[in-house]
Amino acid sequence: MHTRPYQWHRLASRQPASRPRSIASLAIGLALVSVGCGGSGSSSTAGTGGQTGEGGGSGGTGATGGAPGSGGATGSGGATATGGASATGGSGVGAGGSTGGNGIASGGSGGGRAGASGSGGAAGHAGAAGTGGTFGTGGVPATGGAPGTGGGSATGGTPGTGGTSSGGALIHNDVFWKDTSGTPIYSQGGGVFSFNGTYYWYGVKYNGAVSYASNTKKNSDTSLAAVTCYSSADLVTWKHENDVLTTASLGANVDSGTWIGRMGVVYNATTKKYVLISQYQGGPAGTGELFATSDTPTGTFAFDHIQAAVTNVANTTTGDQTIFTDDDGKSYLICSSSSGRSNLYVAPIHASDSLSIDAATRIFGGAGREGNTMFKYNGSYYFCSSDLHGWNASHSYYIAATNIMGPYGAEGVIGNTDNDFSHVSQTGFFVTVKGTAGTTVIFAGDRWSDFAGNGLGYNEWCPLTFSGTTPTMASMSEWSLDAAAGTWTVGPDNNYALNPSFEADRVAMTQPAGWTTTTTTGGTATTNVSGGHTGNWSWQLSDTVAYQATLNQAVANLPNGTYTLSVWAKSSGGQTTANLYAKGYGGSEKDASLTKAMTGFTQVSITGIAVTNGTCQIGVIVTAAANQSVTLDDFTFVKTGA
Repeated sequence: MHTRPYQWHRLASRQPASRPRSIASLAIGLALVSVGCGGSGSSSTAGTGGQTGEGGGSGGTGATGGAPGSGGATGSGGATATGGASATGGSGVGAGGSTGGNGIASGGSGGGRAGASGSGGAAGHAGAAGTGGTFGTGGVPATGGAPGTGGGSATGGTPGTGGTSSGGALIHNDVFWKDTSGTPIYSQGGGVFSFNGTYYWYGVKYNGAVSYASNTKKNSDTSLAAVTCYSSADLVTWKHENDVLTTASLGANVDSGTWIGRMGVVYNATTKKYVLISQYQGGPAGTGELFATSDTPTGTFAFDHIQAAVTNVANTTTGDQTIFTDDDGKSYLICSSSSGRSNLYVAPIHASDSLSIDAATRIFGGAGREGNTMFKYNGSYYFCSSDLHGWNASHSYYIAATNIMGPYGAEGVIGNTDNDFSHVSQTGFFVTVKGTAGTTVIFAGDRWSDFAGNGLGYNEWCPLTFSGTTPTMASMSEWSLDAAAGTWTVGPDNNYALNPSFEADRVAMTQPAGWTTTTTTGGTATTNVSGGHTGNWSWQLSDTVAYQATLNQAVANLPNGTYTLSVWAKSSGGQTTANLYAKGYGGSEKDASLTKAMTGFTQVSITGIAVTNGTCQIGVIVTAAANQSVTLDDFTFVKTGA
């Protein structure tokens, strides 16, 4: 597997510009996560070494307001919770109890259930996703206390294909995003920053990304095409402003064929320059942190210099990194050490000109981590990272502190990110959106599908919810963001099946993330196989002896209503039994036969699944003779009616 070096670039052009308002004055906190690369591990849990890997995904689902509850009622009217206590929940998709005193249920939680909004008291806590109840449909914003945690902003969606939902604009994951001109968005390993009231998204356009978007065949071409800049007012609709750093602007200083990535941009009020900082690996100017400057956020950034070492960082150079700008306008490099990536650091960016990285503080040590990034929520700093999975997806880790320099607490895993490995992505960066009705933290995952072949799309954005200080990801294929309000809702065509394309697991497995498998007779009758309807993997039930096997997912915290279950399947035909099924939803089991021979992937569906209890078991059962098989990919479980 290709491993790539990790270092930072800061690019900015030099032209006069008005001083941007600080992030604090905009009431928007933005944090960036970089994606790492490295050697792949031998299991789906963690890579065992090498450099950080790329790839990311969205995690599980969570309640949008308050804690997901284990039987929370739909927050359809936004009734206030008088005690401000949140419902507690079990694991799984976030279901909502009522939001804590100040939480908001802004149209239901994505992937989870939104409770009624609280009218006062402390913010509702979302714990692990609950196991029952229904999605909130539009709770009223809380009038007192701190804002609830539901709803994250998102980017993406193809222009003209989205629309709005409950006052927000729709975000579509698992697709290649388009800008306002209909051109694919190419932005990996970067971040979103706010200058003068406008969001600017900087990232790298790799030549391999252009190729993959056209033919979906993974490659290893990490050469630089450009550093791109897109602008947006709502974090959903993006206009391509400029290729702000190109091989031409870098000139003889940099070899564009080597690694450039993990970047961010800061504004320096003293010099009135925008400074782009990026990781750079090898070339005429050396290896280290690349700095470039511009007078405007969208101008062409001019190469300034390379900083070869960061003081106090083991091995002197960084592993994966991002830029975090605090509410007070101070900016920091968030990174690991390059070799082994087992040391995590926070390093101030030099205040006077932003053209160097000051001495770093080691805030954590342990297992190797990549995709290092940070966000701030309710006064706490969250340093987040991924496993060493090369270009592949990972669950997401965090440590938290009330002071950016520490001390930080014990490491935890962001809730639900195990269920589909962070929506088949790697920690990329975060965007904290503070609006008139609430605060949403967006997990902006990098999916390195160009180099891992793990599905469609490069950018997977999902909202976080919180149970006290514990974050949980709401993994969704479609959701809507109201950036002005700071709230979010589940999209009308959201796919409630997790890891539906089996791309979360980067190696051969007999138990896919988010699913359970059983083999009643036979040997090992279930496994992922290379070659899917989309992406790299599909799931196969087969054996060299007669067997009976099942693949099952328990989907919880569903809004009651009518659903359609579909799967793309291939079948050898002739099985005694081979059924796609939906059961446990409050009605009789529904089945669709897969015993007919299907040599190519064919979509099979079950319609009219009337969910009345907030849950449904979906899957496939096969009883077959030796060497009879069923191959499955791209499950969808979508609400089609009330």
